[in-house]
Amino acid sequence: MRHVSRTLLVLACVVLFPTLARAQSSVAGIVRDASGAVLPGVTVEVTSPALIEKSRTTTTDGGGQYRITDLPPGTYAMTFSLSGFTTVKRDAVAISGSGVVPVNIDLRVGNLTETITVTGESPLVDTQSTRRETVIKADTLATLPATRGYGSIIATVPALNIGGVAGAGATTAPTTPDMMFFTAHGGDSSEGRVLTNGLTLAAPFGGGGTSTLTYDVANAEEMQVLVSGGLGEAETGGPSLNMVPKSGGNRFSGSAFYSTSGDWAASNNVDDELKAVGITQPPTLRKNWDWSGSLGGPIKKDRLWFFGSVRQWGNQSVQDGVQANKYAGDPAHWDFAPDPTLEPRNADGRNIWNIRLTGQATQKNRVQFYAEHQQRCSGSSLTRAAVRAASRAPAGSARGASSVRIQALLNRGPAITTFRTTSRRRRGRHR
Repeated sequence: MRHVSRTLLVLACVVLFPTLARAQSSVAGIVRDASGAVLPGVTVEVTSPALIEKSRTTTTDGGGQYRITDLPPGTYAMTFSLSGFTTVKRDAVAISGSGVVPVNIDLRVGNLTETITVTGESPLVDTQSTRRETVIKADTLATLPATRGYGSIIATVPALNIGGVAGAGATTAPTTPDMMFFTAHGGDSSEGRVLTNGLTLAAPFGGGGTSTLTYDVANAEEMQVLVSGGLGEAETGGPSLNMVPKSGGNRFSGSAFYSTSGDWAASNNVDDELKAVGITQPPTLRKNWDWSGSLGGPIKKDRLWFFGSVRQWGNQSVQDGVQANKYAGDPAHWDFAPDPTLEPRNADGRNIWNIRLTGQATQKNRVQFYAEHQQRCSGSSLTRAAVRAASRAPAGSARGASSVRIQALLNRGPAITTFRTTSRRRRGRHR
C-alpha cells in the first residue's frame, strides 16, 4: 500500500504542478508563395530517429506561420506540402539547444507529384528568442580531457565564473566530479542552476542551484548552458545548465569507460634539504578511478525505449599538514603526539545506477520515467580497513539520493529528490 500511495502522489503532481518549461528546441518559420504572399493551411511535417513517434505534424496559420515545439536533439527532415503547390523537403536540419531554429520556405505552383529537396547548413542564429546559449554536444563531452563532471565542462564556456564547493575559489584542476558553484556577469556564486531535462535536481543549501549528486554528464545527449536571456521559467538572473539525457532508441547501443591514476603516475621534488626541515610528504594522489557502462534500446519499437547506466568512481589523496594522534582513544593520555605510522587520507567515492523509460502513450502524448540511486562514501581514511572500504561500503558517511520523474507533453512534471545520511566508523591497521 505504501508503494501505491507514492505512485498516486507522483501522478497527481503531473496534473497539479504548474507548467514547467521543457528545455528543448522548437522549429518555426513562415511559408510563402513565389510572389511573397503568405500561405495558410500548409502541412508541415518533421521526422527524425530522435522521435519515438517518428514524426510530428502541424499546419500554418492565417499568417503563414508554423511552430513545432519540444523537439529533442537530433537531425530532422522537414516536408512542406499544400494542394496545388510543389512539395518541398528540407533535409539535415540539425536541432540542438533550447532556442528556436528558423526555417522559412517558399512554395511554387506545381503538380502533386513534384518534390523539391533542399539541402544545406541549418540556420545558426536564433532570431526568435533572446537566449544567449552555448550548446555542448555529446561528441565534445566524450573527447574533453575532464573528470566527467559538469564543473570541468562549463569551465570551457566564456563569461562563466566557476568556484569550488561553497563558493571557494578553484585553484587546481579537479580530480573528481564534485559539486561546483558557478555564476556569470559578477552575480552571486549561488545563482547558477543545474537541471536535468528541464527540471531542477538540487539540494536546498547555497541557494538550491546545485547538489553533491554526481550528475550523469557522461551519458548526456547535450549540455545547454544558458548564460543570459532566460524567460519566465528562470528562478534567478544567473546562468543555468541543463543536461539532456539519452533516452534510448529503436536500435541497441551502449558504451563503456575506464580510467585510473595514482602515486605510480606522479613524482615529487622532496629532497634531503626539504626532509631536513620536516617536509617528508607532499600532497599526493594515492588512488583515483572511474568506470562506467551504459546500454539503451527498444523494449518495443516506436512505443517504449529504455536507457540505463552504472558508474563507480573514487578518489584517495594524502592530506598535507595533518598528523594522526598516537594517543587517540587512550584514556591514560590527554596530550597529543604525532604518529608517523599513520598516513592521513581523504577518501570520496560514489556507486551509481540509473534507468530511464520513454513511452509513446498516444500520438500526441509521451511519458518519461527516470530513477537514479547514488551511494556516497566520504571521509578520512586513516586505516587500512577504511581505505579499502571506501570503494564498497560506508567508511565515513554514506548518502543515498534518488529522484523520480514522470513528464508528458503537457510540460508538467515533478522532480523529487531525497537524501539519507548515516555514519559508520571502521578501524584497522594502515597499509
